[in-house]
Amino acid sequence: MANINAAIIGTGFIGPAHLEALQRIGGVNIVAIASNEPDKAHALAARFSIPRVYERWEEVIQDASVQVVHNCTPNNLHYAINKAAILRQKHVLSEKPLTMTSQESAELVAMAREMKIVHGVDFNYRFYPLVQHARSMVREGSLGKVYLAHGHYLQDWLFHNTDYNWRLEPSVSGASRAVADIGSHWFDLVQFITGLRVTRVCANLATVHPTRLRPAAATETFARSGAEGKETPMSTEDAAVVLMRFDNGAMGAVTVSQVSAGRKNREWFEIDGSKSALSWNQEEPNSLWVGHRDQPNEVLIKDPSLLSDAAKSYAHYPGGHPEGYPDGPKNLFLRFYDAVRNNERFSAEEAEFPTFEDGHRENLIVDAVLESNRTQRWTAVQEVTG
Repeated sequence: MANINAAIIGTGFIGPAHLEALQRIGGVNIVAIASNEPDKAHALAARFSIPRVYERWEEVIQDASVQVVHNCTPNNLHYAINKAAILRQKHVLSEKPLTMTSQESAELVAMAREMKIVHGVDFNYRFYPLVQHARSMVREGSLGKVYLAHGHYLQDWLFHNTDYNWRLEPSVSGASRAVADIGSHWFDLVQFITGLRVTRVCANLATVHPTRLRPAAATETFARSGAEGKETPMSTEDAAVVLMRFDNGAMGAVTVSQVSAGRKNREWFEIDGSKSALSWNQEEPNSLWVGHRDQPNEVLIKDPSLLSDAAKSYAHYPGGHPEGYPDGPKNLFLRFYDAVRNNERFSAEEAEFPTFEDGHRENLIVDAVLESNRTQRWTAVQEVTG
């Protein structure tokens, strides 16, 4: 197996998560790391034996030894870095959102196809073993016709008006916050499992804290700020309720919140069909509930011997050995790097991981949510174009 040279750009919450996952899959040399926080970058380089540290992301793009770029930067840098990497024919694994606008993401989709690079987006929740098993159940007809998908994605890390982070600033994060940040994961997950597409939405967004106290020093995602800071107006949503229609006529509803006390990262969904139903919670990822009308309900515990053939390879430990959040990126990266090694045969339509097309579709859903909230009307999700 040929080793691939990769570089990480960004040292916030998600950058080290990428580093750890790459260390676990094998066959990848992490040759460089870049950050505008050099102390953190040097500490990570020492910990992971990374030979080169750059203070500017452009230096990674110019490094001829780098074959794959992991873009783990704030949202406002995604477009520029992804585009620059593509132009240098480097493969790209980008954090979501792919870009801050759908116009930018459409451009990247077209560029990636033209340059024939392998491209992925880190919608890592797809890669839990029981999520893959749920997808298999839908595909094989165990649920019958899907007619309802509902759930929520709840966090509390922005519960207080003293909680602050770059994600609260539209110039860095984008026009949507809660929906684009965590709601996009829920939309991606439910569409992935059901094989359906969200076609229309009706949305209500709420900003619970009209102002927040911005601290003098930057605060990482999920970190707590102090009680002092400059009062700063907020324009992006803390919470949202979105109704939706799917392309088969099914209905859906999701509540998204980053101000729900006690909820740390609760991504939950239930999918109801004409034969049975299923439900899964990201905070308890090793069990899948299967609901029936005329027989006892079931709870499937993650065990490779009990999973569908398509899902078995996503479980790396026997039954009774839990697998969790760090295993999602690991499973994604395993498949992404297999595609890099065989990039002449890479096809976005057949990829076993989310591609730029999926990132672009999520941007289009966010566009529709924002427009629906503005007009207080049902709004169509535009078709994917590139």
